[in-house]
Amino acid sequence: MKGRTEMGIDYTKRAPQPPAASAGTDGSAPAGGVSGGGVSLSKVRLTKAAPTVSLAKHGSGGMLRVNLNWNARPPAKGGGLFKRLTAALDTQAIDLDLGCLWEFTDGSKGVVQALGNSFTAAPKGVGEPVIWLDGDDRSGTNSAGENLFVNLAHVASIRRILVFAFIYEGVPNWAAADGVVTLFPVSGPQIEVLLDEPRSGARSCAIAMLTSDGGELSVRREVNYVDGSQSALDAAYQWGLRWAPGRK
Repeated sequence: MKGRTEMGIDYTKRAPQPPAASAGTDGSAPAGGVSGGGVSLSKVRLTKAAPTVSLAKHGSGGMLRVNLNWNARPPAKGGGLFKRLTAALDTQAIDLDLGCLWEFTDGSKGVVQALGNSFTAAPKGVGEPVIWLDGDDRSGTNSAGENLFVNLAHVASIRRILVFAFIYEGVPNWAAADGVVTLFPVSGPQIEVLLDEPRSGARSCAIAMLTSDGGELSVRREVNYVDGSQSALDAAYQWGLRWAPGRK
């Protein structure tokens, strides 16, 4: 079944299509990393106990890539090959979308998402996109997932960015989707947020909040499942946009 989908109608004019992303966006583990006993050199996982990390310590500057990967159609288990194949055919694939609510220091705010072709965002007077989405993986079979980019050359223009995922189509089953979001700074370890602690029936999930303080960007784990679609996320985080139904 399809859930009610919405798009914001008061974000700023769409900026020109950005150039191809540069260093640190090819999916490989970045060079460098933190050291110390038991700490991964290539990945930092944000948890309830340790929910925040500063990009000043983990590769500030350059292009930040935010990647979403999930299982579109988890394989059926048990009951023999025929039963598993039948169950797989009967299971509706999950179309999980990546997007973000954004607010710049000039007061402009809006949403970046595939819905409504809202693929880019930039502050007033900036001639290049500061945030953009690379596309929409409708099948969930793309090994690269979906990617959101943030140009940290303009970090001083960013007030906050709420990265979210939304089940556009399919049963809202986050446990089956088994989603994970990974942030790839230009240098330093990857930053991982697991979409764990799923709540049945919720269609949206606020994943991480990126905030800028004096030109330094920090990332805070949210993993907050919300009933409803983008307007419900807006209300939960007091973004203050106006919304209308939309399709893609």
